[in-house]
This record gives sequence, structure tokens and C-alpha cells, in this order.
Amino acid sequence: MAAKKAGTELVKSLAEFAGNSKGFDRIMKMIKITAGGDGRVVGEFTVGPEHLNLGGTLHGGLTASIVDNITTYALMSKGAHPGVTANLNVSYMAPARVGDLVEIEATTIRAGKTMAYLDCVLRLKADGKILAKGGQTKYINFAKE
Repeated sequence: MAAKKAGTELVKSLAEFAGNSKGFDRIMKMIKITAGGDGRVVGEFTVGPEHLNLGGTLHGGLTASIVDNITTYALMSKGAHPGVTANLNVSYMAPARVGDLVEIEATTIRAGKTMAYLDCVLRLKADGKILAKGGQTKYINFAKE
């Protein structure tokens, strides 16, 4: 029997699965997972031209998608069902431009029997300046089979 993946390896396999999908989640291929496990994920990506809005900065919709996916990976690294989003929020604080290295950190605040609460921060890796903060609440009360 194969050993069950844990920690960073589990999170990397979740990100790889999403990145190799044919659906929208394939956008996650751009993110390199650097740490993870026990309800936490850290990753990074370099802002490219395809990540920009018409104003020349990191697109808010992409930022929201990153928050959605990375927080879900954090939840799953705690052994919880990925659930469904009940609430997703993002506060945009500063722009990121082409070439900026962005670090993402997501944390599971609490995963109960029915709901899970997750936080996420995107910051410039060079100086730690916060670009966006967000999180989500997920419904996770699904029967395990």
C-alpha cells in the first residue's frame, strides 16, 4: 500500500492536479507551492503580461481566483473535504506589475463539522508589501465515503 501524502507533497499534488485540468483551475499552473500542510499553504508566482488588467496591474479576478484555490488547498491539507464556497472576499491594497514576485500564504483558521474559515494574504516577496488580503467560508458537511 502506498503511503498517504502529507504536508507540502500533498499540497503540491493538489496544485498539480488543478493546474493540469482542462477547466478554469488550470490557471493555478502559474503558482509554485513552496510549503504546506496542516492547514497552511505558501506559494509564489511572477506576474506576467497575461495576468494584467487594462490598467497594467495584477487583475483582481485572478487575485480572487488565487484566494479561492489556495485557501481550498490549505483546507484540504488539514484532511477536510474541499467543500463549496459560501462566501469569498478580497480586499485589494496595492498593485503588482509585470516581473513582481508575489508570495501567497493561506491559513485554515477553523474547520468544524459544517463550516471552515480560511484566510489568505498576497504580498510582494521583495519587501513584504501586502497586495491583497482575502479569505473564504466553506460549507464542508459532506458524508465521507
